[in-house]
Amino acid sequence: MKKILHIISSPRGAASFSIKLGHAIIDKIKETYPGSTVTERNLVTQHFPHLEESHITSFYTPEEQHSPENKIAIQHSDEALAQIFDADIIVIGAPLYNFGIHSALKAWIDHIVRKGKTFDYDQNGPRGLITDKKVYIAMSSGGIYSEGPMQSYDFVVPYLKTILGFQGLTDVSVFRIEGTNVAEIAESAVEKGLSSIVID
Repeated sequence: MKKILHIISSPRGAASFSIKLGHAIIDKIKETYPGSTVTERNLVTQHFPHLEESHITSFYTPEEQHSPENKIAIQHSDEALAQIFDADIIVIGAPLYNFGIHSALKAWIDHIVRKGKTFDYDQNGPRGLITDKKVYIAMSSGGIYSEGPMQSYDFVVPYLKTILGFQGLTDVSVFRIEGTNVAEIAESAVEKGLSSIVID
């Protein structure tokens, strides 16, 4: 039995390929670990605010010195961190928009990358503080970015692996539904992506 956190960042609802892929990954996890539970966080319907001065001030103010305003500003971050640390497996839906992630997902990331909470520094440099968790990225794209001439335009997977790894989340697997806007492969793109899922 595992506790799964599903992060959704697509605004397309039922038409979203990253959501479809994320659900398929979760179904496979449940087959592997019967009785697993899922907490869903939809970043499009449950907005995380873009970072403002009040948030940054709260992050760097010791908790015992938090004012009522600090406590309000840091609430989103604290809730997100509680969900992450409670989970065994994190599934992140990440559609490619303009070669990068959706702004809703970036806002969530900005609230979880916190010194002393998810990373810190020691004599060897930065050290991630989120450990012993598995991450699956459910990426979707209209074109082909896993290989070929557009591969260098994929700023989704490299960025997510870098920022997650910085926080200690280094066990990351990526599955893709790609080519849904490429005429000759569009019909098979979804099935190919879904059939690629392997839970380790």
